Formats: sequence, C-alpha cells, structure tokens
Amino acid sequence: MCGISGIFDLQGQRDIDVLLLARMNHSLRHRGPDEGGLHREPGLGLAHRRLSVIDLASGQQPLFNADRSIAIVFNGEIYNYRNLMAELRQFGHQFRTSSDTEVIVHAWEQWGEQCVQRLRGMFAFALWDRRRHLLFLARDRLGVKPLYYGEAQDGTVLFGSELKALLAHPAMPRALDPLAVEEYFAYGYVPEPRSIFQHARKLPPGHTLSIRAGQPLPAPQSYWDISFVPNPAASEAQAADELLARLREAVRIRMVAEVPLGAFLSGGVDSSAVVALMAGVSSTPVNTCSISFGDPAYNEAHYADLVARRYGTAHHARQVEQDDFELIDLLANLYDEPFADSSAMPTYRVCQLARQRVTVALSGDGGDESLAGYRRYRLHTREEKVRKAMDPLLPAGLRQSLFGTLGRLYPKADWAPRFLRAKTTFEGLARDTTDAYFHGVSLLGDAMRARLFSPELRRSLQGYRAVEVLRRHALASPAQDPLSQVQYLDLKTYLPGDILTKVDRASMAHALEVRSPLLDHELVAWMSGLPPQFKLRRGEGKYLLKKALRPLLPDTLLYRQKMGFSVPLADWLRGPLRQRLQQRLLGPTLAQCGLFDMDYVRLLLDQHASGRRDYSAPLWSLLMFEAFLRQVLPVDGRQAPVPAPAMAMD
Repeated sequence: MCGISGIFDLQGQRDIDVLLLARMNHSLRHRGPDEGGLHREPGLGLAHRRLSVIDLASGQQPLFNADRSIAIVFNGEIYNYRNLMAELRQFGHQFRTSSDTEVIVHAWEQWGEQCVQRLRGMFAFALWDRRRHLLFLARDRLGVKPLYYGEAQDGTVLFGSELKALLAHPAMPRALDPLAVEEYFAYGYVPEPRSIFQHARKLPPGHTLSIRAGQPLPAPQSYWDISFVPNPAASEAQAADELLARLREAVRIRMVAEVPLGAFLSGGVDSSAVVALMAGVSSTPVNTCSISFGDPAYNEAHYADLVARRYGTAHHARQVEQDDFELIDLLANLYDEPFADSSAMPTYRVCQLARQRVTVALSGDGGDESLAGYRRYRLHTREEKVRKAMDPLLPAGLRQSLFGTLGRLYPKADWAPRFLRAKTTFEGLARDTTDAYFHGVSLLGDAMRARLFSPELRRSLQGYRAVEVLRRHALASPAQDPLSQVQYLDLKTYLPGDILTKVDRASMAHALEVRSPLLDHELVAWMSGLPPQFKLRRGEGKYLLKKALRPLLPDTLLYRQKMGFSVPLADWLRGPLRQRLQQRLLGPTLAQCGLFDMDYVRLLLDQHASGRRDYSAPLWSLLMFEAFLRQVLPVDGRQAPVPAPAMAMD
C-alpha cells in the first residue's frame, strides 16, 4: 500500500519545483514508510511513498515502460496481475519486474484507457503518457483507495492520496465549500465527489480522469457501476453454495503477500466469515486482532474469542477504555476533512494493534451494504410498504401535509426504540422515498441544520440541501425494488465516504494494508443480482450469507443482535468530555469562522448536559469540525475564510 501525489502543468511545460514535490510526497510518508521516489520532466512531477507488500526487491516507483515514455505511481493491489501478466506476454510484452504496478503500464500500452476494465483489485493511480501528452487518473470501482485532485492558483493540477498532499502546495486555495459544510452536517462526512475545499475534489469510485495540457480540466468519466441485474434463477441452497464459493475465492486471492498477513476479528458475521475462510486455505494459524470494550453494551469480545478458538487463530486482543478520546485532535489531522464517525477511534486502535504483528490485514467491510445488514434497511422497506399502500388513498401532497403536521406536533422521544418513535415515523411517511431515506440517515435533520447555520452560511447555500447527493444517485440507479435502491445509495455514498475513508486513514496511519474480500467487484456485482428476499427476510438481514455460513459458524453468533463498532458518545459528552466540549465549542474557533449560530450551539450544549435531549451526534459533529478548523485549515495562524457563494457541481 502506498501514497501517491503529483503536479501537472495545465498551461504548458514549466519546470516543477522539486522542493514542493518532495514536500507533497513527505506529507504521505505514513502511507509508505519503506521507500520514496520522485520523477520530474517539463510540466510534470510524480511522487510516491511505498509500503512494500509484493515484489519487495524491484517494485520501486515511479515505474516506467521500456523507453520511459510512460510513467506510473500506483496505490493499491491488483489481485489478478499474474493472469494479466501471462495474457500480456502472449501479446509480446516483456516484464522487468514481478510487480502488479508494471502490469498496469503494459495494460495501458495494450488497451489504453480501457485497461481499468481488466483490473481486479483496489487501486488509485496516476499514469503519464508522454506520447499522448496525457495524464490519466483512475480509482477502483468501489472506492477502496482514495484519490484527490484540484486546480491550484498557479495553473497546475495537484493530486494525491490524501488532501494533505494538495495542501502542502502553497498555491492550493483553502476556501471552504459551503455546500460541503451542509453535506458534512447531514451525513457526518463529505460525500464524493466534493471535498471540504471549493477547489479540491475526490475522484469518484469507478471513474477515470484524462487531463491534457492546454485544455480545461475535464469531468471524470465513469467506467463501472453496480448493475443489480438479476442473476440466473437458482434455488436458495444453490445460491448459498455459490455465495460461499465466490467469497472463498475472493478471500484466497487476497492472501497473496510477501509480508506477514492477518485479519480483523470483531465477532460480527462478516469478519468471522472472512477468518473462517482464511483458516480453510491457510497452512498456518491465522493472525487475528480485535478490540474489546469494558461496557458490555459495546463489547463483542466473547464472539471474537469464540471464532478464534474454533479456528485456532493466533489471536490478539486489547481492551479500549471508555474514556479513550485522546485521539480527537489526532483524527482531525489524519482525515484532513471534518469526519464525524466516532468509531474512527476504535478503528484506529485495532489497526495499531494489528500492525504490531502483520503488514496486511483482511477485513469484513462491505457485507452490510451488499447483503442488507443494516437495521435501517428493514425500517425503510417497512415504511416504503406503508407509503405504497397509501398512494391510492392519500395523494403525495395530502400525505405530506397530513404526516408532516403530525410529525411537527408529536413529541420527540430520543429514548425510545425507533419503531416506537411516532414522530420519526410520521416525518418519514410525509416524504418521498429518497427524502425519507435521507431523513433516516441524517445526523442533523433539515430543521436542525437550518438553526445551526449562520445567516451568512444559509445565504451561501442558496437553497441547496444535502439530500441532492442521494437524489443524484437515485436518478442513476439501475435498481428497481425499494431495498436495492437504498443499497445502491449506500454503496455510492456511505461506503466510500464513511466506511472506507475511516479504514483507509486509520490503517495507513500505521502503514497497514487492509484488504476487503466482500468488496471484490465481481462478488459485489453478483450479490447485487440476488433476489431481495435472499438478503432481507422477515426482518433478518444477510439472510443468505448466514444460511451459507451455518456449517462454519455457530447460530449464537450468526443470529444475535448487530452491535456495531461504536462508542458511548452520549455519556462521554455529559461526563469526562463535558468540560472539553464546552471549551472547544464555545471557544474562538467556531465563533470567529462565521458559519454557526452560537446561541443555538449553547442551547444544544445545555440541553444535552441536562439530560433532556440526546444531542451527542450534532455535538460530536461540531467538535470534530472545530478540531478540523484548528488543525487542518489554518495557515500561518490565519482564521478560516468566510464561505464564498455556492459553487455548482462539476
């Protein structure tokens, strides 16, 4: 796993400042502590930090073709590179190394921009073709590996694995994007393709970007999407057998490494399945790592131990204390953007533990999105059935008016299970399908964001609402049934924007490579074609996966209540974090940035501290935003800029 960055002159062939290029590269040293490499030529600079995993002796980058007309910097792993190497040799290509990086170079020579269609793996790369005067950026289909790019004030395009590489260049503008601020406080992260800065973007998953000097920066081009095309008819038993076989193969090809390899083991279904399948193909005990919590409400250690004993793994566990919040400021620097998923803290700790023993770890990420593991899928499909049943009786306008009024009048009950929160149900039924799902997943609802934001920020938004992110994807969705539609939305937003971002930054902070078999794009495409009832049946998510795993894992693990990898935020913010929270949120950083109504911030603090309301999600979001403003945005002590008028999407 690696870090890549670079500079490309859009205006011509000006010399690239080697010190700036080296500074950008150094900002990513944590991603690749083993080696670093630079390449410069007129109008172009490429930089690379390497974590050696495959071809330890000769996989250095930037890597070139035979006549050095093509150069590449690459972050990721191509799992079918040996098959591609054999195929390319039949076309006459000769290889100097045994690295997957060189395979991409020859694949480009053979197939050009279509080479990405042949790659099976996780990747982000920048390839320079001098003969075509073309810089080609590409990101893997599901967004496992990140890639940022932006246009600097000096007429160059900057790119990097993390935003900090772009921010290392003094010509990179740092003005906040007000639309991104709106999206962050709705989702808890900034969804692709936007970043928190107006002039920086994320290359979306499954997209490429072809940049030429003398031409405007173009829009990214999609090369893959989740199809949701129904699979050939099969019985439940046949589908379960095929699912297990496909997952076993996805695990097997991710166990190729020349360094110590292991797995995360949380005690959940997905990570337990990966460990069970690893044990079936490994000749030595699998290294497994897990984090436990003192509070039983958040502790899955018993289930992780159960799997470790069953498969004789070399298991290592560490208990994280309930007051493990010393990472707040570190995370702000790690993520470069405000990031409100509090499970980033235990994720950081489990990566820290794993790196003490392995360089590569397999994870269970992706199973919830593809196989309907989240509780919100069950709740949404139930609400959608009610909406559909009401359509003949209550036209949409009347339904919105009736249930919208009930939702406003009914008291809020944060303490109750969601199915008993009539206010939430009424508010959901008053909306259309996409808006209802957005309402269900939002950290701060529309009304709360409107009260939180300052008049200046609201004017900058010009009526923009973060639900437009989901609407844009819903319009492009090939899915037909209600469950598949929201799975598609999560695969496009929550998975890359939250889950994969969290794991990438936490793992690369420790120079640990994480591989996710359940995110194999061939497996994801096949799972998308399963009938909805094979994913969610009678309220049971991952129905088919659990059925397939019954010979490998006990029912007590497969059919227990999902816990999630969370921390006790509400208690922290009323207890050990209360004083720090008050100091940070009422300090000068938020007050001077001009983004928030500080009277409303005080109200949130007071009502949460009193126990009258649970405002842990908005308060944590504000705390992480404040930490971002202090640690990432300031340059030479300057305050954050007041947001400019809203920009249209590229």
